Amino acid sequence: MSTDLHIQLAGEHVILLPERALYWPRESVLLMTDPHWGKAATFRARGLPLPEGSVEADLQRLSAALEKTGAARLICLGDLLHAKAGRDASVLAAVGRWREAHPALEVLLVRGNHDRGAGDPPDTWNIRCVDAPFTLAPFTLYHEPPFAENPKGQPPSPALENAYALGGHLHPLAMLSGKGRQMLKLPCFWFGQRVGVLPAFGEFTAGMVVQPAPGDRLYAVAGESVVQVR
Repeated sequence: MSTDLHIQLAGEHVILLPERALYWPRESVLLMTDPHWGKAATFRARGLPLPEGSVEADLQRLSAALEKTGAARLICLGDLLHAKAGRDASVLAAVGRWREAHPALEVLLVRGNHDRGAGDPPDTWNIRCVDAPFTLAPFTLYHEPPFAENPKGQPPSPALENAYALGGHLHPLAMLSGKGRQMLKLPCFWFGQRVGVLPAFGEFTAGMVVQPAPGDRLYAVAGESVVQVR
């Protein structure tokens, strides 16, 4: 049984899901970032014998999060598709079938750097695409967080004075240490004073170990639970 985590963020009640997504009940919005669908297909197109099935696994997890929360809207904070080379028939068909199974779901994509290369999703997916920043008060939504050029505790842009920024792009990981110098890296939600970063939704993604500033909160995805580690 999965364990979600309820927290307060920018004065709002939000729920952190082990499916690597954030649910905002007041707006009935599920937010996720960086699925990078088609990444494995991109590498296969370059001759690397990677297995198929990562997109289907991600879509099953996304469906589970939507069913659990009852979200009416889905917002992806960028990098929905990995590259043009990854837009192969199997990827497009899998996502197309998923979209047909959720016809009433409103979906918004805040374009990321990979989306600019891969192109917008097919019209049949019925996904609205916008450039960052996109405001849904009290949050301002980005792909690349305002401090993305130097994420090691750099203060946010002055433009965020009256908003809280949510983004992705960095694929944040929390480094945990145990007995015997054991080290474990887990996907995490990273919330600073004015900027928050969601974990990469896609299974087939790398990550960056974050270096939180004093006062930052880290919530790691540990199996089917979300736990606060800082």
